[in-house]
Formats: sequence, structure tokens, C-alpha cells
Amino acid sequence: MDDYESILLVKNEVFIYRIPPRTTNRSYRAADWNLAAPDWTGRMRLVSKKNECIMKLEDKITGELFAKSPIDKYPGLAIESVSDSSRYFVIRLQEEDGRSAFIGLGFGDRSDSFDLNVALQDHFKWIKKEEDAEKEKEEGGAPNLDLGFKDGQTIKISMKIAKKEGQEGVIRPKAKTGGGGLGILPPPPGGMKLPPPPGGNNSAFSPLVSSIAPPAASHPTASNLDFLVTLPQKHPVVVRGGSPFNLY
Repeated sequence: MDDYESILLVKNEVFIYRIPPRTTNRSYRAADWNLAAPDWTGRMRLVSKKNECIMKLEDKITGELFAKSPIDKYPGLAIESVSDSSRYFVIRLQEEDGRSAFIGLGFGDRSDSFDLNVALQDHFKWIKKEEDAEKEKEEGGAPNLDLGFKDGQTIKISMKIAKKEGQEGVIRPKAKTGGGGLGILPPPPGGMKLPPPPGGNNSAFSPLVSSIAPPAASHPTASNLDFLVTLPQKHPVVVRGGSPFNLY
């Protein structure tokens, strides 16, 4: 697994230039190179091996290695952008014996150089994240929080649960009865006039009539209405809006 390489980016055509040595601290300029006549053309592969990032320049037909550039950080000395174009870079080639040289690298399309920037940035962000995780692991990480209950510790939860119909403790509203119950009766139709008691003097009101009303012989024209008028009314009926107002 130590020799496993992960391919980060492949570009099938790149241009390599010999560049003059830099004599001042100013940035490299691609205009100083002979851009119309590259010194080598081939394929570029950007690979990672563990935490190491390597740019390999290979023959695009045979795959033979032309040169390689180990990149330890970006931006850095291993790869630099030029000041006058986004398609050209200066890369540092390094041999196994430690010798190094700086050459120019260019792309025919600006999107290819953009892909190289993104691939390098993503790789080193991943390296930084791995290093931070390893450092945190070595330092012991964050202390573990003990969220368990101690001996004798309790917790109180207040919950309001609505009982459904049919469960114990639920009071259902009483249904209205048709008659004979204690419910509130609707007012009689037609104002204050009540219907005559059924059966005349044989009704249940006969004893009350005989005890309060004068004899029928002395009042031959007496009627049920006359009977109601002669009754003592301790609580007069209040009439509002033309209909009786029931007090309850």
C-alpha cells in the first residue's frame, strides 16, 4: 500500500520551455520565453503518494518519464505562477541525486491551468485536515462528557396529554332530551299564549283551578286565559324583542 499512487489530474498536452535564470527578485514573465517554440511537448500527470505530491512529465505515446517535480506545498518554490499570464508556470525539476533545475510549463487552454490550481489546492487542504486530526488524536482530543445518571439522580418531566373520547376521566356532554328531562325547554310559539291543558277540568290542573279560581257558575265566560290572568305572578315575564326572555 505504500507504493499506491492516486491520480489527481491528467493533462495530455503541456509545453516545456528552457527559461533564463532569474537575476532579480521580480516575478517570472512568460513573455521572456520563446513561447512559439517549446523545447518539449508531452503529458502531465499529477499524482499523490501518501502525503507526497508529484508532477510527472511523460511521453504521451509511450508513457516514458521525462522529468518529475515533487511539490511540498502550494504556492511555493516547487511551482510558481508567472506575472503576465495565467496559463504558464515555473516548476522545479528534481533528480534522485538531488540536482534541480527550473523550467517553464504552459497550457494551450486557460481551463487546464485552472484545473491544476484546483487540484493542488484540494490536495494540500486534505493534507492539512489529516495533520490536524492526527495532532488532535495525539493530544487526547476533547474530554468525553459523562451524560449518564448518577446514583439516586432522577429527572422530572411535565407532559400534557389530551385524553381521547372513551378514556377514563373524560366527561362527555349530555345529550338533549326530548321531554320530561331537566334540560332547558324552548319558549312556546306565538308569544306568551300557552295551549290549554288537555281534558278540561279532568286534567292535572283541576285541583289548582278549584282552589284558586272562583266557581265556574259565577264566571260563565271564564277561560284558560282568564285563569292565567288571575294567578299571582311573583316573577313577571320579561319580554325583549317581541319574544319571551327565559331566565336560567
